[in-house]
Amino acid sequence: MTNRITSLFNIKYPIIQGGMIWASGWRLASAVSNAGGLGIIGAGSMYPEVLREHILKCQQATNKPFAVNVPMLYPDLDKLMDIIVTLGVKIVFTSAGNPKTWTAYLKDKNITVVHVVSSLKFALKAQEAGVDAIVAEGFEAGGHNGRDETTTLTLIPAVKEHIKIPLIAAGGIATGSAMLAVMVLGADGVQVGSRFVASDEASSHQSFKNKIVEISEGDTQLTLKELAPVRLIKNKFYNDIQALYQKGATAEELKILLGRARAKHGMFEGDMEEGELEIGQVSAIIHEIKPAAMIIADIMKEFTMAKSFVAKL
Repeated sequence: MTNRITSLFNIKYPIIQGGMIWASGWRLASAVSNAGGLGIIGAGSMYPEVLREHILKCQQATNKPFAVNVPMLYPDLDKLMDIIVTLGVKIVFTSAGNPKTWTAYLKDKNITVVHVVSSLKFALKAQEAGVDAIVAEGFEAGGHNGRDETTTLTLIPAVKEHIKIPLIAAGGIATGSAMLAVMVLGADGVQVGSRFVASDEASSHQSFKNKIVEISEGDTQLTLKELAPVRLIKNKFYNDIQALYQKGATAEELKILLGRARAKHGMFEGDMEEGELEIGQVSAIIHEIKPAAMIIADIMKEFTMAKSFVAKL
C-alpha cells in the first residue's frame, strides 16, 4: 500500500517498529526493514560505540531504509548524533525532549526527522519545530509514558485535527484490526512496540519474552509517576514500589529503590523478579514469540481482512 508514511520512508507497509531500549538492536531493525516495515535501532540503551556497531551491522544486513531512535535526554547526545550523521543514517526518531534542539541540524544533513509525543500540545510544538512526521503515543504503551495519560483512541483524532504533517499512531497496537482502527481515526501509519519485543530477533532476554506471552490483562501498571511514568509488568520490584507508596514514600525514596540499570537487569539480563519489566497493555493479547517478518505478515493479513469486512457493512 502507498500513503504518506510509506512514501516518506520509502517502505512497503506503514508499519514502524518502536525503538525500544534493550530490545531494538540491529537484528530486529534489519528484520523489520527486510519484511517491508521500518526497523528502528533503539539508541537509548547504547553507548556511542555500541550504536556505531549496530548501525554498521544493520547496514550490512539490509539494503532497505531503517532509522535510529534517540532519546533527547541521553547524556552523550552529541556523540550519538555525530555517529548517526557520519554513518549516513537517513531517518531519526527523537523522543523524550524538545524537538527544536536537533531537528534543524538533522534536516540540514538531509535526514528525515520524526518526533514522539504523548499529547496534542507537544505534537504542535514538534510540527512547529519542523519535523517531517509525528508519532502520537497513547498511555497504553509500554515503557515511559506521558503524564497526561491520554489513550490512543482519544489522542489520535485530537492530534489529527490540528496537524498537517504525517501522523503515526502508537500505543496498544499489535494487530491488523488495531492498525485499521487508528488509521480510520486519522493515522497514516502505526508504530508497533510490544509485539516486536516478543519476536525472535529482539535483543531482549528470552525469559522476558516468555513472560510477555504469559501475562494477562491487568498484569501491567503505570507507576513511578513522581519520577518518570513507566508501564511495568507486576513483579517483586513492582510490589516493592507499591509497598513504598503505602508508607507515603517520597520521590527520593522511590529513586533509591529504582537504583541504576534495573531495566537492563530485567529486560536484557532476564531478572524477572528484581528487574524493571517495561511492556504495554497489549501484551495481554500477545500469545506467541514469532519472527519479525511473520508478525508483519500477520498484521497486514488481518488489516486487509478487517478492511474488507468493514467495507461490506
